Amino acid sequence: MIHTYLGETIRFEIKYKNRTSIGIIIDSYGNIEVQAPKGTPNGRVLQLLEDKWDLIQQKLKEMKDRLQGPQKKVYEYGESFLYMGKTYPIEIFQDINITQDHVVFKEEKLHIYVKRSDTEKIKQALKRFYYQQCKDLVEKSISSYQRNFKTKPRSLRITDSQTTWGTCDSNRQLTFNWRLAMAPQEVIDYVVVHEMCHMVHMNHDRSFWRLVGKMMPDYKEKEKWLTLSGWKMII
Repeated sequence: MIHTYLGETIRFEIKYKNRTSIGIIIDSYGNIEVQAPKGTPNGRVLQLLEDKWDLIQQKLKEMKDRLQGPQKKVYEYGESFLYMGKTYPIEIFQDINITQDHVVFKEEKLHIYVKRSDTEKIKQALKRFYYQQCKDLVEKSISSYQRNFKTKPRSLRITDSQTTWGTCDSNRQLTFNWRLAMAPQEVIDYVVVHEMCHMVHMNHDRSFWRLVGKMMPDYKEKEKWLTLSGWKMII
């Protein structure tokens, strides 16, 4: 079906099921499916679409951006980067008297101080910033959730991984991806809880997920954030 509202048009499919409420599902390709109880009038479906119109348009844009893939970053004033779940513009300050290139988050901006305004120097300064922030944020999270565990992590490492957000080995060494500093604190908390639960259950069996769910009942929402936004966590 097609519906036009506020000058915008969307295509969607209705499926009638044995359920009590109407739900809207948008898949990873931007296809919209409305699941409605049997006998639901079309008018009710269209009204729900209009009530949720802004949210639907936002989700469709996110899906489109994701399918297009990450855009190449430009390391100049105004370019934005994720930090703790939000995007902030960068501002670059060049000063040959700077002891070490570094980044400071202040005034809702990422202030980058470099001796030379060189792309690679800026990238390295950003990477060091995220490494340190990730370590601080993860340590904060571990400290917060440690009371739920009888054992403690033996060590903590921040690494540059292309495949995982975190790991826990049999020696209780926890490793986390520095890009987690770009995620909201509650998402960082989920990854930390996930890996700390591996100190108890090394695999992903039912007992493991029960433990994760006990500590964080809405953990699937955090997984969803990483699935939908992980591709944007780049420098």
